[in-house]
Parts: sequence; structure tokens; C-alpha cells
Amino acid sequence: MEAAIVEVAGEGDGVSDRGVYVPFTLPGERVRATGAGDRRELLEVLEASAERVTPPCPHFGVCGGCALQHWADAPYLAWKVERLRKTLALQHLETEILPPTAARPHTRRRLALHARPGGREVARLGYKARKSWSLVEISVCPIADPALEAALPALRRLAAPLFEHPKSAPTLHVTLTQTGIDVDISGVERKSGGLSADARMTLAERAAEADFARVTIDGEVAYLARHPSVRMGPAIVDLPAGGFLQATADAEAAMAAFAVEAARGATRIADLYCGAGTFTFRLAAIAPVHAADFTAPAIAALSRAVASAPGLHGITAEARDLVRRPVLAEELRKTDVALFDPPRAGAAEQTAELARSKVARVIGVSCNPATFARDARMLVDAGFRLEKVAPIDQFLWSPHIELISIFSR
Repeated sequence: MEAAIVEVAGEGDGVSDRGVYVPFTLPGERVRATGAGDRRELLEVLEASAERVTPPCPHFGVCGGCALQHWADAPYLAWKVERLRKTLALQHLETEILPPTAARPHTRRRLALHARPGGREVARLGYKARKSWSLVEISVCPIADPALEAALPALRRLAAPLFEHPKSAPTLHVTLTQTGIDVDISGVERKSGGLSADARMTLAERAAEADFARVTIDGEVAYLARHPSVRMGPAIVDLPAGGFLQATADAEAAMAAFAVEAARGATRIADLYCGAGTFTFRLAAIAPVHAADFTAPAIAALSRAVASAPGLHGITAEARDLVRRPVLAEELRKTDVALFDPPRAGAAEQTAELARSKVARVIGVSCNPATFARDARMLVDAGFRLEKVAPIDQFLWSPHIELISIFSR
């Protein structure tokens, strides 16, 4: 069929005037598509949009990692911001939306790479294909930091010994830190006893050859040359195995600067879903901070890092399930600023307690505008005003958008 594309939908596919979805298309284009039903595949662009650009990656269109490399920067970002505005409007929320912070190519410091059997010396390594479990082997990745891209051959060698069990389908969660590359491996079949001693020895030898900082298997150390460390504001944090880290340093810096500005003048701060301290240490330069997160290793890493940043106001930290046991309004009675940065499911239970509390300002961080809007509605209904939202395009060329915001009574 031929189709006239009128808009780009939420997952990045173009939508025709007949309601048919066609990936890798843009508004104003005429295209030829194939398939059946309301989801087709692009065969040919008959009339291209002026906003169409040449994708920078040779794997684009086959690899399932990026959806929007064919769109020029300005309209691509404008589309993301408009999607955010519409998501807020679904909860009848209106606010100032600041200009977006855009991730740059070659700045991603975290990758999840899937491995499949290759040979004794190297495995096949890459991302899943679009709408498939098949693997697309990659040779380059324009979102990745150059140090991670350069490590791909060594990562293929590292993955080769992981296939002793036929059901193993490893994923290498690779993080670039200040002290080197950290790799946490999941998906190795454990029912047969996990990796043999020989495979573990080979794994460690290849990690040493590549000068990786650490290799873990489901959090268990298989090789350690030095602790993978990152700077979070004034502190140096040794990351827990498989621990969370913002995908780009630029996005972390932008969000942290927003949070610090929003928290100025606070006398006591709560940092909820704090992780290993992305915001904690920066906020502790303003006032004492109580940090809470459901991940005990992250809290342990944060607590150890306090000694690396003398001169801050006090930091207390606790491992606490903020869904089953949120910090209560009564516990927040001396807190005047609270920050929450939950996973994609949002922070409904904790937000309910913030709504009941006397906290004067709330800083909301989110990787999911839909659950953020739900939680924001709860705060607004309790008497808060959503002052402004800053969009953060941390996942370049994907349909995802993140944000940081401020609420005040």
C-alpha cells in the first residue's frame, strides 16, 4: 500500500491518514509499505520530509535499539516535549516546560549487550533486533561512549566462556566508570551449577587482558582489579555490582543542578529512591539529608562514600521498601524539601505521604511521564503547584523522555 504519514506516534512509528503505523517514517511523507493489519513495514520513501536525515549508524533499521535516527534534531526534540505536554494534560496538569536537555552522541556510559554462542574465542554480541529475539551483532554504536565502543572486541572474548549450558542467554550490563569498565552478567543458567571452575578462570583471564575494573555474575564477583568508582557531586562512590547509574553524565549533571537550585534555603531534605547518591551528596551541601532506597547495596555504597566528601551537612541513609513502607508524613514533619526519583512504576505510595505532609517543596524526577503525571496529580490535589518541568532526553533516538520538576505549596 501507499500511505501519507500525518504524525509520529508514541513509540516512534509514523501514522498514516488511514491509521496504519509505519516505522522509520516522518510527518508529510508519502511511503510504500508492506504487510497486513494496522502495523506495516516500510518498503520505500516516495516523497521524503525535509526533516529526514541520514542515520549515523549502519545497524539502524535492523537493530532494535534506536527508533528515530532518521529525524533531524530540532523536530525530534520538539516531538518529545509535545508528548510530555500531552501526557501531563491527560491529568489536567499545565505548567512551564523548560527547553529540553538533549543527550549528545557518544556519551552513553551504560549499555546492555546480549551475547550468543560464537566460538571458543569470541561470542556474538549486540542488541536484539526489532520485534524479535534475534541478535543484531554490532561493530559500532553511535550512542555509546567511545571507550565502550572500543571495548566491544574484548567484551566478545569475555562472553565466549559463558555458554556451557545450552539455555544460557547472557546479557552483559556494561558501565563505564572513572576507574574502568564494570561488567555485570545476567542470564547464565544456574540450574546446572553455574559456570565451571575452568570457565570462571577463562573469564577472569580475559577480564584481566582487557583491564576491566570488575566482572560480576548476577552480583557475585568473578574478577576484581579495582572498585568501579564514579564521582557524584563532591563524593566518590564505589558502585555496587549491577547498581543503577544515570545513563549519561551530562543528564545527571543537568538534573543535579536543577535539584540544587530548587532546594536552596532548605533546612532538612529527604532524598527518596536515592540510589547510591546521585542527588544526596549535592543536596547535603545545602542541608542535612535523609536518604532512603529499597536497594540495600546502593545504601551501603552511599554510606561508605560519605567519608570521601568531608564538610557536608549530615547524611543519614536507610534501606527501606518505599512501596510497602513509605516514609510517613509524620516522619517528614521536620523536612521542608523532599526529592523522589522512583523507577518506572512511579511513587504512588510515597507520594501519598508527601501529599499528607507539611513539606513545602517537592522535587520530582521521573523516567516515565505517565506515572509521574499520576503522582503529580496527587500532589496538586493536596495543595501543591507544579511550577515547572525540565525535559531530559537521556535516551538518544528512542521514544523515551525523562524529566525533573518542582512543586511548591
